[in-house]
Amino acid sequence: MYNSFFDPLPRVVAHRGDSANFPENTLEAFLSAYKMGVDVIETDVHLSRDGVLVIWHDPTLDRNTNGTGRIEDHTLEELKSYDAGYSFSADGGATYPFRGKGVELCTLDEALKACPAQRFNVDLKTKGEPIVDAFISVVEKNQAKKRVLGASFHFSNLKLLRRKEPRITTSITTSEVLRFLILHKTKALPRRLHKTRQIIFQVPPRQGRIEVITPSFIKAMHDRGAIIQVWTINDKKEMVRLFKMGVDSIMTDRPAVAMEVVQELGLSAEA
Repeated sequence: MYNSFFDPLPRVVAHRGDSANFPENTLEAFLSAYKMGVDVIETDVHLSRDGVLVIWHDPTLDRNTNGTGRIEDHTLEELKSYDAGYSFSADGGATYPFRGKGVELCTLDEALKACPAQRFNVDLKTKGEPIVDAFISVVEKNQAKKRVLGASFHFSNLKLLRRKEPRITTSITTSEVLRFLILHKTKALPRRLHKTRQIIFQVPPRQGRIEVITPSFIKAMHDRGAIIQVWTINDKKEMVRLFKMGVDSIMTDRPAVAMEVVQELGLSAEA
C-alpha cells in the first residue's frame, strides 16, 4: 500500500477529519475524509482511565460533548456514553444537526479499522510512557507502521517512541523545530539534519513575529531531505501561496478546498 508514510508524498492532511462538515475527531468525520480521498487524517489521542487510546483533541469533554471532566478520568465505557456530536454547528449555533444522533467518541483502533487504507497523523496528547506503549501496541495490532505517524508536543513522548519503535515515523516537536530554525538563521545548519531519521516539520507559517516558512527555509530543509508540513491553513489563497513556495503538505479544516488547490496546481502524491 505504502512504501513508507511519506512514499507516496502526501499533499492534503485533513485536520481532525472532515471537521468542517462533521463533528471533529469522530468516525463520521474520518469516514467523510476517507471517502473524499485525502492523503492523511490528522487526529489526537488521550489515554482513558482504563488504558485505552481514545481519539479526542481537548483534555476535557466540555467543549464538544454533553459531558464534563477530563478524558483521563473516565473509562472507555463512560466516554462512549457521551454525545460527541452535541456541540457541532455549521451555522453559528442556529442548528445542531448531530445532537442526539448517536455520535460517539471513538478509539484509535476503531479508526484504523474503519479506514483501512488511510494514513493517520496521530498527536499523543497525554504525557508519559503508558500512552507511548498503548500507541505502539495499537499500531502493531493493526499492522499500520507504514501508515501511521506519531506526533506530540511532549518531547519525552517522542524520545520514548523513537527508542521503543524506530520503525514508526515521527514528526519533530517544538524544541527541535526551534533548534533548526536557529541553525538556519545563523547559517550553521549541518549537511545532515540527523544521522538516521528523516526530519518531519509540522509547523505554522509564522509564530508571533517569526516567519517560519520562507523560501530559504524550504530550500535549506529540502536540500537536507526534510519534509515540511504546514498547519492549519483554511484560506484557499494561502494554500496556493504555500504550495507554490514549495511546502510538501497542508493541514486544513477544509480538505475539499485543499484537494481542489492540489488539482489546480497539478500536484499529486508522488508514486
